[in-house]
Amino acid sequence: MRSIVYYVREFLRPEWLKKFFFVKTAPLVTPPYFKGYPTRTEKECTGCFTCMMICPAPDAIAVLRRKEQWEPEVYPGHCIRCGLCVEACPEGVLSSGRVLELAGRDATAFWHSYHLEVDESLCMRCGNCCVACPINRQIDPRLAATGTSTSDDVIMRVKGGRVQILHEEKCTGCKTCETQCPSGAMRVARMVEGVQFLDEVGS
Repeated sequence: MRSIVYYVREFLRPEWLKKFFFVKTAPLVTPPYFKGYPTRTEKECTGCFTCMMICPAPDAIAVLRRKEQWEPEVYPGHCIRCGLCVEACPEGVLSSGRVLELAGRDATAFWHSYHLEVDESLCMRCGNCCVACPINRQIDPRLAATGTSTSDDVIMRVKGGRVQILHEEKCTGCKTCETQCPSGAMRVARMVEGVQFLDEVGS
């Protein structure tokens, strides 16, 4: 009986009644660190595919050719909103939250390159990787069907019974050599490095 009286008194207190009937929730405000799905800015995409290269989520972004221009397409069902594509794009084509603002303030960017590796235990020395490489074909149109080349400027060639990697810095990461290798001996690894331009930070 005493507990019932206690609860009745408690519930009838003016302050309790006021808060119960006139409760208000503070309006939701998007925090400054929130990153939504990347959206397009007004800047033009050059089709360098850097956004696709750095994206850690499979099939989250694609760069498509539409009406004579390149357009990045973000797929929200796959995108994890990490913002790497926004920060990596050299043209500032994408935007998400404060990613571009902070990258500009801190003068940070991503540098990337590709590392080519041939597994000698699997390689059959067929030369498919050298022949299929589109950069190799541009540099040496006379590249032989066996992958041999007299040019020292190609990315790779067959010489001395093995595949030689000469200029992996010219690799664009298209992975044609990897997909065309019949024995799975070729691997193209993406190397990404975060950098900061200290001169621009101090200016």
